This record gives sequence, structure tokens and C-alpha cells, in this order.
Amino acid sequence: MATTLAPVDSREVVRCDRCQLVQFRTNNNLCRRCHISLDADEPEIAAAPQPVIAPPSHSHLPGHLQLASSIRSLRQRSGLSQRQLALRMSVPRTYVSKIENEKATPTLSSLERLARALEVSVPELLNGGERTRQEEVRELLNDAFVAELLPFISQMTNMQLNSVLAQVRDLTLRPRRSA
Repeated sequence: MATTLAPVDSREVVRCDRCQLVQFRTNNNLCRRCHISLDADEPEIAAAPQPVIAPPSHSHLPGHLQLASSIRSLRQRSGLSQRQLALRMSVPRTYVSKIENEKATPTLSSLERLARALEVSVPELLNGGERTRQEEVRELLNDAFVAELLPFISQMTNMQLNSVLAQVRDLTLRPRRSA
């Protein structure tokens, strides 16, 4: 039961809706005075645009489903929690949750902020961050290791080639970390 006022130096300032105490959000999300959960109701940021709530009849549209899963996928791939993404966007965490659960449709400005927060372009956000095959091939051909493999490709069987390409693609999507 808190109203989010505005973030200050990456700390969220909230007002408890029950006792009206203005405070920084606590680690346990309980009000410092009345010890009631600050997340019980929908928090709002004073300067943030209100989310556009999609009518229930629109929730079955394929594009809407794709956008929600696209945002969740990109957020998880970036290793961000909903709260971290919301802080990057300067919106309540519940707004991110509503978008991911198809209870709200983001506005155009929210899409731009989402893309910026997830470090992708708006088109990448809309297509789930999936790259086209041409983009993958272009990126692979620019790699020094792949360039060294090119002279040997004509000697490989289709099975060997597919195996090598799958492993290289996997490395470009999830680079191995050295110790």
C-alpha cells in the first residue's frame, strides 16, 4: 500500500498509503512506521505516464502475446528482475509485471523506454530480440575464428558443417566466460 513518488539517486521514494509516511523503499518492502507491505496496492510515479490497459477482448491477439513474451525473454536474457527493469524505466514494478502478463499494453513512449532499458532497438524489442538469419551469417563471417574455418568448409559433410555452425552460433549467443 504505497504510492511511488520519484526515484532519488536510484533509490525509490514511496509514501505509505495507510500512514502517509514518505520514505525510501525498504529492503523488506514494509513501511517503517506501520509495518504494512508497500506493494499491496498499485504504486504510481507522479511524472510517469499512465499505462494503457488493454481491453480483455484484445488479450488473445498474437501480436500482443508476442510482445509480452518478447519483453520477458529480453529481460531475463539481460539478467534483470522486473524491479530492476522498472527502475531503469522509472515506472512501477507492477507496470512491468502487467505488460509481461498481458494486463497492460505499453504506450509508444513506454516501448522506447523499454528498448533503451533492455539495450535493444524498438524493432528488436517487437520481434523478441531475434536476429534474422542474414544478421547471424554476417556476424559469423566477421569473426576471425570463422574466417579461419572457411577454407575447410568445402571438405566437411553437411552433418559436420551443421554441428560446427550450431556450436559457433551458440558461442555468439552465450559467450563462455573465462576464469
